[in-house]
Amino acid sequence: MKRSAWRYLWKSEDIRKKLLFTLLLLVIYRFAANVPVPGVNRAAISSIMDSAAGAGNLLGMLDLLSGGTISNFSILAMGVYPYITAQIILQLLVPIIPALERKMKENQREGQKWMERWTVILTVPMALLSAIGQINIFNSMSTSIPLLDFTFGFTGASLLPTLTTLISMIAGTMFGIWIGQLISEFGIPNQGLSLIIFSGIVSQIPANIRSVLSDQQYWWLIFIILIILALVIFAIVYVQQGRRNVRVMFPGRRVGNRMSMPVTSSLPLMVNMAGMIPLIFASSILSFPAILAGFFLNVTEPAWLANFINGVYSLFSGNNGWYYLMYFLMVVAFTFFYTDVLFQQQNYGENLKKQGAQIPGVTVGSQTQKYLTRVQRRITLPGAFFLGAVAVFPFIVGGLLPVSARQAGTFLISSAGLLIVVGVVRDTFTIIETELKLHGYDESLIKG
Repeated sequence: MKRSAWRYLWKSEDIRKKLLFTLLLLVIYRFAANVPVPGVNRAAISSIMDSAAGAGNLLGMLDLLSGGTISNFSILAMGVYPYITAQIILQLLVPIIPALERKMKENQREGQKWMERWTVILTVPMALLSAIGQINIFNSMSTSIPLLDFTFGFTGASLLPTLTTLISMIAGTMFGIWIGQLISEFGIPNQGLSLIIFSGIVSQIPANIRSVLSDQQYWWLIFIILIILALVIFAIVYVQQGRRNVRVMFPGRRVGNRMSMPVTSSLPLMVNMAGMIPLIFASSILSFPAILAGFFLNVTEPAWLANFINGVYSLFSGNNGWYYLMYFLMVVAFTFFYTDVLFQQQNYGENLKKQGAQIPGVTVGSQTQKYLTRVQRRITLPGAFFLGAVAVFPFIVGGLLPVSARQAGTFLISSAGLLIVVGVVRDTFTIIETELKLHGYDESLIKG
């Protein structure tokens, strides 16, 4: 009888330390998420979050990326969003600039270090722009209660408190990134930033439940939400587990004077190799124009410029069908882009050639890589449209409900957030299972 290796989870001292260290850092991050930015009026923030209509979807999206800290306007109000934006910019530049592409291919380890270093450096100006944009957006929405205890600006008596507020927000973002890197290095490998976003999404579930149950008129909505969540989770898991197995022939091995027969195996290609990353990429890109427009919302002259700025802000605030159409198309586009980036990094053609393996009917080397790329792109198509559908699903369902029911709470957690949660949980479980096997706790070898 086989036993699950998971029962030995706490017997491995190394794995136990990694899990406890990860939990400790996540607790520290959640505590820091409640530290307010100096000079911010919390009553104004609560009023904005309760009454936001036009920018409600934008704020909700920023709240998702920041780990639920927008509603508190804490020092972590930007979360790891600036880091993600910097990462997107650099990943877009690599295939465009030949010198960067050569640098990444010649020495992948050094190229990765260069990418990480410049991502952190670029995060600082992105955090500064994001902080100013967020404050301007909230200022424009706060009409009855002033957002700040001082006049936001860079002249006169406003300079010092303004710099204090901006520095505290930038420091909060860098602190969140540092926590994520510590988790990836000393806790659960390569899951730091994902777990930070995950913890923020999960932490909002109790408040969302109270929001739904507080409106007695729509108490029945909780059952519809649970049914929808179950169906969405099933669909996410089903698509995430989708594979296309490509047949591969490995050459036989010489054992003494005899030659063994060639071995037939398969190379599994994932339907959704990109996971949750396209959703985060698309959300980050689409929220950036609204943040930039937030700098100039107070502009009134000339009239054409004021109308243009207000139009951009309205378009990218998430309160219209065009926004969700752009969101859907960008998720699909980023799914293909990110899958291509990941797939090219794997370089299956050269790796199979080095092993002497061959796909039947396909020439080894570059032709194998081209063939696998075509196959991967074909199976990515349904995965990309699925991710796009997941991204806009709350908008579609919300459009079918009365306005008051939407305000009571369409989901305990958005389907995009749910994809992130399911993806992070699945990846974390896979990593932990791999760690168990590396430490000798392989369920196929442990017999009762």
